[in-house]
Amino acid sequence: MLVDSHCHLDFPEFAAELPQVVARARAAGVGVCVSIGTRLSQFDGVAAVAARFAHVYCSVGIHPHEAEKEPLANAAPLIERARDAKVVGIGETGLDYYYEHSPRERQIANFRAHIAASRELALPLIVHTRDAEEDTIEILRDEMGRGAFTGLIHCFTGTARLAEAALALGFCISVSGIATFKKSGALRDVLQHVPLDRLLVETDAPYLAPMPLRGKRNEPAFVVHTAAMLAELKGISLDELSEATTDNFFRLFTRAARPA
Repeated sequence: MLVDSHCHLDFPEFAAELPQVVARARAAGVGVCVSIGTRLSQFDGVAAVAARFAHVYCSVGIHPHEAEKEPLANAAPLIERARDAKVVGIGETGLDYYYEHSPRERQIANFRAHIAASRELALPLIVHTRDAEEDTIEILRDEMGRGAFTGLIHCFTGTARLAEAALALGFCISVSGIATFKKSGALRDVLQHVPLDRLLVETDAPYLAPMPLRGKRNEPAFVVHTAAMLAELKGISLDELSEATTDNFFRLFTRAARPA
């Protein structure tokens, strides 16, 4: 079994055929999906998708792009929504200095509020970071000094420095279809050195379809292609890679139930 640890099943790209998308995932051996929250104002839709399917879970969070529109004074709004039994993680949150759709100081404030919720609820933090490695590392280290929490770097595209810092904090690294792209050799070099017991796989669907499906609308079933690439990179079978990443997922996302 594989787990798609990060997708967006509430997005409009899936509205017309959501049951078929979930069915195709299961047929491909993807037993669990996590549909990720990006705005509190749209959380009800995220939660509704998770409630509709037995092995679809969700998270609650505000993407850094939305930080200016949905500022957090504290962790309370996240904690309130995380009472939903299908919520298994906090985020996605973090820093995006590539697009800077929100001011950096607002992104940072929201990031810290998410970390506080993660720490209080003992739910993993789902971190988005782009062109913001130094601030991401600094904030994670600072906050870890205030009290432990768990998490992962989602859709990892960073440097060896970011990977090493995240691993030192006890975080996992989640690999998306980007790692299958022909021009991602440097990224694959970094991933080759990430321990097998710290790896997860994801789609970030409907975005970032892996090779050989690049350019198509992504969906959870396609995580198989990313897993196959990662297995080859690690020199192990796809079954071994699937077992390891699935075990890693359930060890991190403790609220999620492993299908029988």
